[in-house]
Amino acid sequence: MANEILDEVLQAAALTRAGRLMEATRVIQRSLAGGAIRGGPLDGSPVSTSTTANDVVIEGRCSEVSAPPLVTPIDRAAGAAEDEPAARPALPGGQPGEWIAGVYSSSAGDRAYKLYVPSRHAGRSLPLVVMLHGCTQTPDDFAAGTQMNAVAEDQNCFVLYPAQPNSANHSRCWNWFKRDNQVRDKGEPSILAGMTRQTADRYGIDSRKVYVAGMSAGGAMAAIMGAVYPDLYAAVGIHSGLACGSAHDLPSALAAMKGMRPALARGANGSAASQSVPTIVFHGDQDKTVHPRNGADVIARSVHREGGDGGSVSTERGTASGRSFTRTLHRDPAGRVLLEHWVVHGGGHMWFGGSSAGSYSDPGGPHAAAEMLRFFLQTS
Repeated sequence: MANEILDEVLQAAALTRAGRLMEATRVIQRSLAGGAIRGGPLDGSPVSTSTTANDVVIEGRCSEVSAPPLVTPIDRAAGAAEDEPAARPALPGGQPGEWIAGVYSSSAGDRAYKLYVPSRHAGRSLPLVVMLHGCTQTPDDFAAGTQMNAVAEDQNCFVLYPAQPNSANHSRCWNWFKRDNQVRDKGEPSILAGMTRQTADRYGIDSRKVYVAGMSAGGAMAAIMGAVYPDLYAAVGIHSGLACGSAHDLPSALAAMKGMRPALARGANGSAASQSVPTIVFHGDQDKTVHPRNGADVIARSVHREGGDGGSVSTERGTASGRSFTRTLHRDPAGRVLLEHWVVHGGGHMWFGGSSAGSYSDPGGPHAAAEMLRFFLQTS
């Protein structure tokens, strides 16, 4: 059965890459009708937590995956409540702050997390950045690759890394392409928003300075969080991701990742989204996993939600760590930058300016973590 499922998904992916979407859809529908995928990761049902080669990565391709270790387990026998911080494992990168492991629980579900607490936080109301990893990644891996903790220590910010388990998606992808995960107070958005609020309350976070960012599937989920919780997140960072509403099932997800544009995203009540938050986008123009057109779509939809930018647009070019880039800035009539779009030339499906200590990270190019945090702090 496993080989049959893999063969059908590989066939659908190949048809999608060839632009034969109707045939790809029929293959997937045939699999669903025959029960090949039912009970697997695409419908959210429990699955085995073991990781094997040939796991299907919902980022748009099938490949052999050597998954990094799962998040450090919580020792419940030691008396740690499900929603309380637990043991403090070693910190990636050697920053002087604390690296806290915990689990958030709600009626919508449970998720483990890691939290970076900066060393100079005592007695201060500080910003919080929520970082959503990509497929096959973990909070430790994502923190090591992005180097966001080092930037946060320098800028005195908390960083929260929710963890997607194998039981929610076999490749640990955030399920951004499912309708129930694209609306407020349901599914994964409800869990992530609740975890954000709990962390903000516990540590006295400045409520005007709460941000969300992500990579790939995490970037797509960050776009959703900004769209459905504009009252919670002051700004959004999307790296190699997709706009909210880009897909509603597997066929449309594969199409979107290949750069085939859907209609403008609709709100939960069927109306166009009415509010947009400041957004910064990074995308490599040679990304073969998530087409770079998706980065432009994020910006276009944000402008659409504002009813036209009404301000000014400027473009600049530069070079950073051996890679050239183009940065486009959208300002409101008062001159405040609302949108930044970075296109990294020659860049693939990687987090730019990061560390090879983590997966899907390219040390070349602009320092995405530093630029995101700079953008976040200047918007609020």
